[in-house]
Amino acid sequence: MEQTASNSMDKVVNCFKKRPDAVARLICFPWAGGGSIHYARWGNVLSSSVEVLAVKLPGRESRAKEPFFENMQQIVDEVISVLLPLLKEKPFALFGHSFGAFTSFAVADALKKIHNVEPVHIFLSGASAPYSETRIKTPKRSDLSDEDFLKWLISIGGTPPELLANPEVLKLFLPALKADLHVVENYRCNKASSPLFSCPVTCFDGKDDIPHDLQAWKDITSGDFTIKMFHGSHFYLKDSGNEKIILDYVTKHLETSEMDYL
Repeated sequence: MEQTASNSMDKVVNCFKKRPDAVARLICFPWAGGGSIHYARWGNVLSSSVEVLAVKLPGRESRAKEPFFENMQQIVDEVISVLLPLLKEKPFALFGHSFGAFTSFAVADALKKIHNVEPVHIFLSGASAPYSETRIKTPKRSDLSDEDFLKWLISIGGTPPELLANPEVLKLFLPALKADLHVVENYRCNKASSPLFSCPVTCFDGKDDIPHDLQAWKDITSGDFTIKMFHGSHFYLKDSGNEKIILDYVTKHLETSEMDYL
C-alpha cells in the first residue's frame, strides 16, 4: 500500500525538497497551461520550516501521455485522494495563480465541506472570485481558433515570445492551456450564504493586469482578508523582486500559523 501511495503522490505532486520537519506545507496549483516547476523550485528557496508541494496536472510534464481533465471535479478528486493524509498530518496552506486560484479554492471548498479540514492560509493570485459578476462576464476563450487564441495570449503578456513563435512548442503548449481554460470557464460556484473558512485569505495581483474582483473573495472567510498589489501585469509573480516579496510574506504567515493551529 505504501508503495502505491508514494507512486500516486509522485505522479500528482512535484516536491523538490522533502522536509519531514517542516512546520507547514504549501500546496501550489499551476496557472492555465502551466507545469509544476515554477512552484516546485520554491521548495529550494523557502526556509526549512515550509515544505512545498507543486501540483502536476495530466497532459503535461511527466503526465504528458494522460488525457487532460475536463472539469474541476476531476482535479479536486485527484488532489484530495492523494493529499488528504498529508493535509491531516500538519498545517498546510494553498497558493494558486489565475486558473490555480480557482483550483485552490475548489480544493479548499471540498476539503472543508467533505472532510472538515481547513488550510491555515489561502493565497489567491491574479483572479476574480468565481461567483463575482466580473468573473461570470469574462468572455470564454477556450473555443477560439488557434490564431485568435494566440492574439489574446500575446495581449495579456507573460508568455515568452520565443515560445509563441515556435510552432512545435505551440503544438504542445496550446492544448494544455485550452484544456485548463475549458475547465475554469465551465466551473460554477455560488456565493456561500455565510463564510466557509475562518483562516486568513490573502489576494495578490499585478497592478497592470485587467482588473479582477479581488474584494469578492472576502466573502469566503470570517478570518483576516488582505489584498497586496504588485507592479506588473498578469505574470507579475514571475518577476524576481515580486517573487521575493511574495515568498517572504508566505513564509512569515506559515511560520506563525503553527501557534494558531495548536
